[in-house]
Amino acid sequence: MRINCPFCGERDSGEFSYLGDASCPRPDPGAADAASRFFEAVYLRDNPAGRFQELWYHAFGCRSWIRVTRDTRTHEIFATEFASNASDP
Repeated sequence: MRINCPFCGERDSGEFSYLGDASCPRPDPGAADAASRFFEAVYLRDNPAGRFQELWYHAFGCRSWIRVTRDTRTHEIFATEFASNASDP
């Protein structure tokens, strides 16, 4: 699979680290129930089939976080953008 980094251009997916769902907010670590919220955020996620927005980190490149819109069935990539510039999914 090839991912188009907005800074570096098209690269092999081996240069990137996959984080997961781009719409999953990070729980508040200071909350009283933080441990259970982090458990749910990490282990109890949906596994959708179809178009999905994901976060990828260009670890062996520019070190940017990229939001990738990808079909999880075919791996076709529809869009990439810097995560910091992305609007909510």
